[in-house]
Amino acid sequence: MLKKQLIILILLNSYLFSLEVDLLQNKLLNSSPYITSQCYTKTKDDKNLLHNPCYSCHSKNKEPNYTMGDDDLQEAYDFPGPALKNPWTNLFKDRTKEVSKISDKEILDYINKSNYIKNNKIILKEKLKNIPKNWDYNKNSKWDGYIPDCYFNFDNEGFDKNPNGEYTAWRSFAYRPFLGTFWPTNGSTDDVIIRLGKDFRVNENGKFDKEVYKLNLSIVESLIKQADVKIDATDENKYGFDMNQNGKFDIAEKIVFKWSQPKYDNETFKISGFSMTYVGKAKKLLEENKVMIAPGLYPIQTEFLHTVRYIGIDKDEKIVMTPRMKELRYGKKVRWHSYSELKNLGLSKLKGKNDNPDRLDQFLGDFEVGIYNALGWKYQGFIEDAEGELRPQSYEETLFCMGCHNNIGAIADSTFVFQRKLEGNSFQNGWYHWSQKGLEGITDRLLKNGDTEYVQYLKVNNAGDEFRQNKEIMEKFFVKGWEEDKENIQKDLDEKLENPHAYQKQYWKLKEKEIEKLKRDIAYLIMPTAKRALQLNKAYKVIVDEQSFSLGREAHVKPIINVHKQVSDGQETKLQKVLNE
Repeated sequence: MLKKQLIILILLNSYLFSLEVDLLQNKLLNSSPYITSQCYTKTKDDKNLLHNPCYSCHSKNKEPNYTMGDDDLQEAYDFPGPALKNPWTNLFKDRTKEVSKISDKEILDYINKSNYIKNNKIILKEKLKNIPKNWDYNKNSKWDGYIPDCYFNFDNEGFDKNPNGEYTAWRSFAYRPFLGTFWPTNGSTDDVIIRLGKDFRVNENGKFDKEVYKLNLSIVESLIKQADVKIDATDENKYGFDMNQNGKFDIAEKIVFKWSQPKYDNETFKISGFSMTYVGKAKKLLEENKVMIAPGLYPIQTEFLHTVRYIGIDKDEKIVMTPRMKELRYGKKVRWHSYSELKNLGLSKLKGKNDNPDRLDQFLGDFEVGIYNALGWKYQGFIEDAEGELRPQSYEETLFCMGCHNNIGAIADSTFVFQRKLEGNSFQNGWYHWSQKGLEGITDRLLKNGDTEYVQYLKVNNAGDEFRQNKEIMEKFFVKGWEEDKENIQKDLDEKLENPHAYQKQYWKLKEKEIEKLKRDIAYLIMPTAKRALQLNKAYKVIVDEQSFSLGREAHVKPIINVHKQVSDGQETKLQKVLNE
């Protein structure tokens, strides 16, 4: 009976979402879209083997990320009452029939056609000049949100230029993709681009200065990573900042992270004595206390673009980014919070959770201007419509992003990736776009425990994705085996049972030769075969046709079985905490 009801529900959802999404209504079909589908993963399999993908997000926080006790979520499904039933019903859908109707040629033709740029013009930018009525949330006949202005035309330092050769101030950077979901082998390719506010791009006279901008980007990188960052040889006298922190102005080849608490004057209410500073006009504004600076925090007006794309396949069957975008995501820091304010916000969140454990998180904003988190950022995005053109995400579809960019241990000032940027001996010091150089040849990151990051994920998760659906990774990196459960055998012997059970437990053992290859080249793990890429692309195209993003965006053909359809209040995962550092 339950199976029949589930089938009816899936068919009904498919019909409902085949219609045009009504952007102007804010009623939520999913009352908790900020809790991701991955959070419902079963952590124990049918052989009682434990899998922990949870630690990648829910980890011990680093100041000034005052997310209190987030790593405890590795140990329990600590959801508010309305979220105990898994709302991501697309997870349980079998798309075999729909996928089989899409030919390889059809999907390749589709993903290789850009839905962002046409005739050197940004399609969305042109469309937003005469805003469609159903995109105009506040009915003022203009678009009040982010207007796309990145042309994805990058020079040899990662800077974007418009068709006239002018800088847009967007700068692309390379990074190690975040664990699991953001590996191309698990569904999508993506990129991230950063832009600082105008005052950080100009010299003291207010004129655009590329060298000033490059230095400020590196200073921000150092502050976010709370670590030294390599730069081109720079004369410190020109900028009045001891970048290498050696006590004199000379030639610096790195930004040395060295922070001491600035002094606060109770009479003038001014802050002074900065051990680190910006350069150009931003330095002057900092000294006038008109902008702020602190380790782990971006300056106000910092922007990010994040495109999520299909998995491209070139003529040599190499995995590349596609011209077509699944999503264009945008974030901007619009308010500065001090450490004390952030700590109070963290404590307030913890108190609210303890006092009202079943209360759902609330977020201000709308799909047009963006949705605000509590930490000073706003987010909005665009996603494919049923015809494959980009449209604004609905309020509910945007809420999908808010849980991760709000209150988990893995973030640095609400973001995931800039702290993962490549540097040092990397190509162009890590300032490049994946279209200029792919992921091949990037080494796995060494952790404090002596392991490497991606290898640790495979060991702890005993799989290559949160849902344990990626058979390619399992076959490539794991050998299935068995081991005796000596504890229970001994228990039977101690109790003098006549016929002790030969307890055996299934385990997955990593292939050492494959692991060594991964350590030298992360692409060996995170890139799918062309065959898998085609299937994932087709599966996602079915979701686009249905416009059923509010029920789940995961690209899969067969139903996902390693997720709970419902969890009980405070249900334990049986996992032990893992530190991701």
